[in-house]
Amino acid sequence: METLLGLVFLALLLLLLWIQVKGVDYVLVHQRWMFVCLFLLPLSVIFDVYFYVRAWIIFKMCSAPKLHKQRVCEIQRQVRKWREEGCKGFMCTGRPGWLSVSLRVGKYKKTHRNIPINMMDILEVDTQKQVVRVEPLANMGQVTALLSSIGWTLPVLPELDDLTVGGLVMGTGIESSSHIHGLFQHICVAYELVLADGSFVRCSEDENSDLYHAVPWSCGTLGFLVAAEIKIVPAKPWVKLHYEPVRGLDNICSRFAEASRDKSNTFVEGIQFALDSAVIMTGSMSEHAEPDKINRIGLHFKPWFFRHVEGYLTGGKRGVEYIPLRHYYHRHTRSIFWELQDIIPFGNHPAFRWLFGWMVPPKISLLKLTQGETIRRLYEQHHVVQDMLVPMKHLEAAITRFHQDVEVYPLWLCPFLLPPGRGMVHPKGEEEELYVDIGAYGEPKVKHFEATASTRRLEKFVRDVHGFQMLYADVYMDRAEFWDMFDGQLYHKLRQELGCKDAFPEVYDKISKAARH
Repeated sequence: METLLGLVFLALLLLLLWIQVKGVDYVLVHQRWMFVCLFLLPLSVIFDVYFYVRAWIIFKMCSAPKLHKQRVCEIQRQVRKWREEGCKGFMCTGRPGWLSVSLRVGKYKKTHRNIPINMMDILEVDTQKQVVRVEPLANMGQVTALLSSIGWTLPVLPELDDLTVGGLVMGTGIESSSHIHGLFQHICVAYELVLADGSFVRCSEDENSDLYHAVPWSCGTLGFLVAAEIKIVPAKPWVKLHYEPVRGLDNICSRFAEASRDKSNTFVEGIQFALDSAVIMTGSMSEHAEPDKINRIGLHFKPWFFRHVEGYLTGGKRGVEYIPLRHYYHRHTRSIFWELQDIIPFGNHPAFRWLFGWMVPPKISLLKLTQGETIRRLYEQHHVVQDMLVPMKHLEAAITRFHQDVEVYPLWLCPFLLPPGRGMVHPKGEEEELYVDIGAYGEPKVKHFEATASTRRLEKFVRDVHGFQMLYADVYMDRAEFWDMFDGQLYHKLRQELGCKDAFPEVYDKISKAARH
């Protein structure tokens, strides 16, 4: 034992000496997997255990509703104090920027008045009304764990565990069931906010309707979200998932559109591995599973899901599997879609999955906290993380545009129904329209890639087809271009009426790269 400890100590000493010689920046950029595996994976496990145990204890003790009222009063007190002190500077939530899933670093946190919003609990599940009431920092992993244990689920349950309700309301959220139910905002029946004057308000389709429609995509610039009521639906234990490899861009787009319009498909998703090759997946919930077709894809030793899907493409044949519902919901979590392959290149190796797969993924928040300016600059110039929402009728042109400007594969294809409305995001006409989210996450392969110019070309294409850019990513549009993409009529009206102009920055100034530099 002493010999083993001695060898471990010697190895750590040699590692520290090597880091000192090479420099911390060199190691973090070129051998980042070492830092992630040795430090961030264990820390991520500790984070997960702490928040899971805390949420479970609070909900079981039924103390969350009582604590929630106290927390709301405390936020109101802080806002009123800000007003008494002369409304000096804008306000924002006190949550550190590195804790958000967005890769963007919110520098405004250092200059704005930080209002702590320590609200991360599930307050109530009402199966009679079929709603769950949650605080803004409750995340998707927390929500699925509770709801699935009592036989319920959200109609739209966005993929990654760490996505919070507040982020999905104030930004947006999507899943493979969105072709039926719309975006995350469309399954929310009510919001509770503390406004710029310190007052508390509840808004829904029938109560403060304008505010209810304006809150989504507003990024916390109309008030502080303190709770949301969200629809729930009965859940079944299994998802019967069909895998269909498709060749040829025309065939991919037509087959994907056909599957997305078929309401008998509870789930529809596509992963495009090259310009002319993709796998389209359609699924439905099931009470029972065929034993020989069960695949528990969420187990730590299983291959990363996108690699498993790619096997159907290389094999050139269709397939059917039964996947546990919660495993399906978080199928891309372990590999952060396909981003983890750039951080831990050997992460999908069977030996790594068996020995260390139970610790992945590292928390995105910890990756942000430890990346430093060097990695941040490299990611900005040599990495793409974008979700563009375009009408389904323009899918082929959009994929071609992505291929020409960035050439990042795989691409994630997720259809969604966009109903008419009065908020920032709605179809051009007065009827609902089928859209698709094209998600590009990875290193561009085009030789001419330049972050600003290439992204601006994509943004222009999306504006021209009346599409939308998700605001968690870097936005390079100027102010006029931004408000050409988004409908700001109701948003600006409410900012004036609710006294938000002195209390919160405009959404463009909060999220746009052009406005921050």
